[in-house]
Amino acid sequence: MGHLRQVLAAIVSVGLLGTPVFAAPDPSAQLGIVVYADHARLGTGSASVGTTVFGGDKLSTDASGSLQVRTGAARLLLASSSSATVSRDEASPMAVLTSGTATFSTANSKAFVLHYASASIRPNTDEPTVGQVSALNAREFMVKSNRGTLLVTVEGESRVVAEGAAYRVILDPTPEEAAGATPPAGAGASSSGPPVSAGTSKFVWYAAALVALVTALAVHAALESPDRP
Repeated sequence: MGHLRQVLAAIVSVGLLGTPVFAAPDPSAQLGIVVYADHARLGTGSASVGTTVFGGDKLSTDASGSLQVRTGAARLLLASSSSATVSRDEASPMAVLTSGTATFSTANSKAFVLHYASASIRPNTDEPTVGQVSALNAREFMVKSNRGTLLVTVEGESRVVAEGAAYRVILDPTPEEAAGATPPAGAGASSSGPPVSAGTSKFVWYAAALVALVTALAVHAALESPDRP
């Protein structure tokens, strides 16, 4: 009888080796939660309020949709016809905007980073900040600071967007584009190094009409209070 039990135990053990183990999602990969969704998707399925967002998830909205995600001390809002992929870098939650318009609000400088192509856009200070980025084409985007100041960085070159200012940014400018650009009034450069000449700049920018940008805050006033996410 004892020998039979040993044989049965061995058979069960071998069977378990071929059985897949479905582990629960890693809590450390959780980035946030959906707090508003209308005609929006999380991955290939519909997004709904209360759904957990994980690193690597793709967020998108339809032509009449909107999606807002809370992640730590920040919120991310996607306007209609927009898409982004969320993840985390070494210090902050982040999203890569691939189309449309994204607005983010933060309570401190490390709360969130938004990437578009080779550019990163983040809060410049620990003051409550609301920034907005709209994709134009593969190397152009619009950036606006609705509240606080933003830091735009491209391959180590940084400039500051003052509160209320908006710019059209061109990445990897041609010589003609670089020669034609002039620093907009009120634009700031970071103090991390000497000024960069137009001929070697990684990006150029032009002052933009504020009416050209989507004012997402008029629809979602909750982004005005990033310190109460």
